[in-house]
Amino acid sequence: MELTPEQVDRAVGAVVASAAGDALGVPYEFGSAAYPGWPAMVGGGLGGLAPGEWSDDTAQALAILEVAATGADLRSEEALDLVAQGFADWYADGPPDVGIQTSRVLGLAGRRTTAARMRDAALAVHEQTGRSAGNGSLMRTVPVALAHLDDEAALVEAATRVSELTHHDPMAGEACAQWCVVLRRTILDGVWPDDAPRRGETRDWTQVFHEAATHAPSTFTENAWVVGALQAAWSAITHTDAPEHEPTRHLQLALAAAIEIGHDTDTVGAIAGGMLGARWGADAVPVGWVSPLHGWRDQTGAGLASLARRTVSSR
Repeated sequence: MELTPEQVDRAVGAVVASAAGDALGVPYEFGSAAYPGWPAMVGGGLGGLAPGEWSDDTAQALAILEVAATGADLRSEEALDLVAQGFADWYADGPPDVGIQTSRVLGLAGRRTTAARMRDAALAVHEQTGRSAGNGSLMRTVPVALAHLDDEAALVEAATRVSELTHHDPMAGEACAQWCVVLRRTILDGVWPDDAPRRGETRDWTQVFHEAATHAPSTFTENAWVVGALQAAWSAITHTDAPEHEPTRHLQLALAAAIEIGHDTDTVGAIAGGMLGARWGADAVPVGWVSPLHGWRDQTGAGLASLARRTVSSR
C-alpha cells in the first residue's frame, strides 16, 4: 500500500505524539506532582524518570514497533513470539515503572519466552485475580495500527492478538481493536471517522465513544481500566476546540486536557497523543516535546519516527 506524504506524516505523528504524551504525563501520574495546567518534560513520576524519558507505555510500543518495522504480519505466531520476547527483554532490564497486571504476566512468562507461554501466563494471572482489563495493552497499540493500514480486518485480528499477550480479558483486546480502527481511518483520511466504533462481544463501542464525546473529560478519572482510559482520551480530544487560525495546535491543547484529568496521566497522555498525532501529523508535535524524548534501548524520538516510517513503507 503506497501512502501519500501526508499519510506518512500522520502515521509518524501517531507514534511520536504518543511517546510525547507519555513523557509529558509521567510527572503527574497518580498525583506524583501537582499539575500546573500545562504539561512539561520535567520527569519524575512513580518511576523517578528523567525529563523527556518515556515510561512503560512507549517502551512496550517500541517492542512492537521494532517487529512491525521488519514488515512482519503481527497476526503470525512468529511475529508474536518476537513481540513477546521484546517485552521480556524490556522487563529483564528492570524498568522503574511497570503496571501491576503486566508485571505479573511478564514475571510468570520468564526471561526467555514465546507468545504461547506469555498468553498462558496472562490466563493464569487473570484466573488468579479475576480481572485483566487494565489499560496496559491499549497504551501500546499505535504500532499495530501502522502495521496493518492496508487491511482493517487484519488489523482487528492483530490488535486483539497483541493485546492477549498480557491481557487475557477480551474487553482489553476489543478496546485495542476499536482504537486501532479509528487510528487507521484517521491516518488514511485525515479526519476522525464517525462510524468506526462498532458493537463487540463485551461492549457496544459506539456507545462507549458516544459517552466520551458527550461527557466532560473530568468525568473519566477511573482511567486505569481500559474503557475508562479510552474514554478519557477521546473526551479530551473531542471537548477541545481546534483554534481556527492554527488548527494543529489542537494536538497540544487536547494533550494538556487529557493529562489534566489526572490519575493514570502518562497512559491517558499516550493514548490521546497517538490519536492526535494520527490526525494532525508529526509536524504538529512541538520540537521542544520531541527533542528530549528518550527511553528503553537508548532510543529517541527521532528513532521512533524512523521505525514508524519503515513500518508503513514495508507494506
